[in-house]
Formats: sequence, C-alpha cells, structure tokens
Amino acid sequence: MTAVTGTPFETAEQQALRTAVGALGRRHARTHEEHPEVLWAEAGRLGYLGVNLPEEYGGGGGGVAELAIVLEELGAAGCPLLLMIVSPAICGTVIARFGTDEQRRRWLPGLADGSRIMAFGITEPDAGSNSHRITTTARRTPDGWVLSGRKVFVSGVDLAEETMIVGRTADARTGALKPCLFVVPRDAPGFRRTAIDMELRAREKQFELTLDDVRLPADALVGDEDAGLLQLFAGLNPERVMTAAFALGMGRFALARAVAYAKERQVWKAPIGAHQAIAHPLAASHIELELARLMTQRAAALCDAGDDVGAGEAANMAKYAAAEACVRAVDRAVHTLGGNGLTREYGLGRLVTASRVARIAPVSREMILNYVSHQSLGLPKSY
Repeated sequence: MTAVTGTPFETAEQQALRTAVGALGRRHARTHEEHPEVLWAEAGRLGYLGVNLPEEYGGGGGGVAELAIVLEELGAAGCPLLLMIVSPAICGTVIARFGTDEQRRRWLPGLADGSRIMAFGITEPDAGSNSHRITTTARRTPDGWVLSGRKVFVSGVDLAEETMIVGRTADARTGALKPCLFVVPRDAPGFRRTAIDMELRAREKQFELTLDDVRLPADALVGDEDAGLLQLFAGLNPERVMTAAFALGMGRFALARAVAYAKERQVWKAPIGAHQAIAHPLAASHIELELARLMTQRAAALCDAGDDVGAGEAANMAKYAAAEACVRAVDRAVHTLGGNGLTREYGLGRLVTASRVARIAPVSREMILNYVSHQSLGLPKSY
C-alpha cells in the first residue's frame, strides 16, 4: 500500500512534515515496542514533539494541525506516542495560551524538546465524563493552595515530572465551584499514585491519583481563576483532535498490513485480495479513514485559528469519526489475516484492545452524540 503523503488541504510544509515523520517512524518500527523512549527522545531532538509550541520557547511555531500530523504518521508506522496527546497538546497548549511568562519559561522548553513530560488529570471515579461533577477541590491559603481529591485513568504519571490537575475553587462572590488548572510536581507531599491493572499493553501506564491536602505555591495555578472553564476547553479541543490523529494512524497501520497480506496471500488461483469479500471491506475502511482525516484537519484548523466554539464541535466530530473508522479498520484487518491476525508477528492482535481506547477516551462516543444532538442539532438535552 502506498504511503499517504497529504491532501490538497495541507501546505507543502505540512506534507514535507508527513514524509519526514513517516521515515522516522519506519526507522523505529522494529524497536519501538521494547524501547519507545528512544523514539520519544529523537522526535524531541528533531523538534517534532513541540512543533505546535511558540518558537520563543523552543517550539516549532506551528499548531495542532502539525502536531496531529506527527502523531498520525508515527502511528501509521506502527509506533504511536500516546503522551503526545497529553504533554505538548493539552498541557503545552494551555500553558502557551494562558500561562504567565515565568510559567512558559519554566515548562515549555522541556515540553517542546521532550526532556520534560507533563501528565493531565481530569477524570474522577464518580464523575466519569461529567466535568461538572468533579470533586477535587482547591482552597486558598495565605501562601498558595491546598488541593484534595482523586483522579483515575491518568496516563504516564510515572514518566512525568508534573501533572496538570483539573480542580475546582469556590467563587468568592457566589460560593459556586468553578474549574481551575493546577500543576502538581511528582514529588509533592500528599500526592500519591497507584497503577491500574490494565489488559492493554502499552508503555504509558494508567494510574489512580490521590491528592491528600497537597500544598502548592500560588503560581501552581495556570491562567485566570475566573476563566478556568474557557482554559480547560482550550486544552480539551486539541486533546480530541490528537485522539483522532492517534486513531487515524492506528487505522492506517492496520489497513496497510491487511492490504499487503491480501496482495500476497493465495489460497486458490488468485491472491485473496482479488475477492470482493476481502477487497470491499478494506476499500470501505480506506474511504472512512480519509473522511475522518478531513474532519480532523478542519478541527485542527479551527483550533489553530482560536475558534474554541467551532473547534469544540469539529473536534468532537473528528474524534468520533476517526475512532469508528479505526475500530472497523482493525477488525477488518484481523479478519483478512484470519489466525495470522492474532499473532505477534503481524502486530494486529494488540490493536483489537487499543483501537477501542479511541471510542472510550477522552470522552465516550455516546457523550459526543449527546453533544452533537444538543449543541449542533438543537435537540432537547437528555442528561
């Protein structure tokens, strides 16, 4: 299967980025599973991890569109970097847009070159996808903040120097709780992590976090305390775009394996790819992945234009479309290979579990359908 080199909706520079990152991914494809940190380090040195961050802080001066290209092409080569969704996309975007000059100087250069990783914690045991039910709270002290609560399914905490935590503070005027973002150092007293036993095999482990009266300095708060919701969604929109890119790369990898196998595998007189029962599902997946990519490009463009409302709708749609296309591509690829599709040699069996992550996280497909039916179509709210 020929490599995808871009679309008319991408600039020459973006298409060149695709080509370069694809070559990098293919060089690391054989060793990535055992040594993913080597790819992370090289991608950082080459400027790919921080391509979306401001140049004055060591980034590439691009946007989410470029960062999504990097993640998609690495995934298509069989070596995705999940923490790109979290560290440069969510945390980097929020700090670049809303952090103080000192916060940008402290965190962005390391996030840009990959020498620093920042995790992101929003999900809670009893809140699920409902950010309005978050119970992690921060209370003011004379010299800063005290943060208390729990988070679950936080990726890569063991690899991260800090974790950006979504908490809630009390509005001094109304007493109502409002979301705010805090950066918590890994070694902060009272900040504990417990690994969650997952079936999914991945370098990036999942953790439950306990914050037991974690004391933080005043400058641990990122952005304006009174604009926390706006700042939160400015980070969540890139998260959805990057999850779509993650799914697109995974789907393309699975499809490429299936196509190559279908061209060579011969049971009767012709390769199995000559049979429509094999060819048509693979063709359908190619179409579905290309359509999902177009939506992902639109969402990224809206993010980079600063249209947070428009990006919210488009990013949700892109994440939904890419996740569905990915799951179907993986299923069809495994089915094409039959028993070989579940062997370690072809690298598809592990994707059966991994592909479902894009349907579930960071927000379920059902919540996206709720969003679109209510926000886009104007139907009565069902929750």
